[in-house]
Amino acid sequence: MADYDLIARMNGCFNELEMALQDLGNFLGQLELLQARVFTLPEVVKGEEHNPADKITVTPHTGETAQQLALQHFQRLFIHHNNENVSSKSAVRLPGVLCYAVDAAEHQSALLLIEEVNKLKAELEHIVTVESGLAREQRFEFVHTHLRGLITLNAYRSVTYLNDPDSVRFGWANKHIIKNVTRDEVLAQLEKSLHAGRAVSPYTREQWMENINREMIDVKRLPEHAALKFKRPVKVQPIARVWYRNNQKQVQHPCPLPLIALCLRSPMMQLPKLGELHDYDVSSVKHKYKPQSQPLSLLIKRLHLYTDHPL
Repeated sequence: MADYDLIARMNGCFNELEMALQDLGNFLGQLELLQARVFTLPEVVKGEEHNPADKITVTPHTGETAQQLALQHFQRLFIHHNNENVSSKSAVRLPGVLCYAVDAAEHQSALLLIEEVNKLKAELEHIVTVESGLAREQRFEFVHTHLRGLITLNAYRSVTYLNDPDSVRFGWANKHIIKNVTRDEVLAQLEKSLHAGRAVSPYTREQWMENINREMIDVKRLPEHAALKFKRPVKVQPIARVWYRNNQKQVQHPCPLPLIALCLRSPMMQLPKLGELHDYDVSSVKHKYKPQSQPLSLLIKRLHLYTDHPL
């Protein structure tokens, strides 16, 4: 179990994060709002977390309403901030952008506040996922014992700022999270799960340990040169495509939170062009180019672990 010092640091870090988010919200609320656009997405109902998102209806908001929704969303960290029927296993997303006119001093202050928020978010995630030394199965209990009801993904997500963008347009991305791993790394992860001593429904503790032991045997059977990778599908995600005319450069950002665009005041200042986020319909998705992937075999289904070695 994590020691008292680690728990105290986690609680202290989270308290600082709450205050930093409040400071950021108060500061942004005092700036000159040029324009704002956010898009609310349907909330995920309890029990429907794993249903495929084939269609997503988007509701747009602009101006002061959009800003208020965004500033509230930055501080939406706990389950009790959601409605009763909303799943606590799915983080609520609010894509969009807030555009502010700033002078040099305001720009510097905004950057310092955003960087402080992101530093604390990264520190909190590191304490929970690395320093605690806990297996993934143990982290939920650890966090919710000391920060009851915390939605960790909301707490970890960083705030993104943009400097003088020329346009911000929105869309959807389908992707997989792919991570190459070694046999020893997979075995170490399974060993940690084994020592966690927890059962995962619908299995008893003994059945779950048998499953993990069987998985370890399957991994050990592979030749040392066999490639291994986690290839986990991720539900469709909102993204922002930001264009910078002077650099002739487009940057794509994941957009679960509203972006903060800081536009330096000048006689030549122009408002960024903002696009819409249209409803998502999987049947209308067209792939411009889909490269042929390497044939892989599924080794451990629950971990989405694949190998290039024929099974």
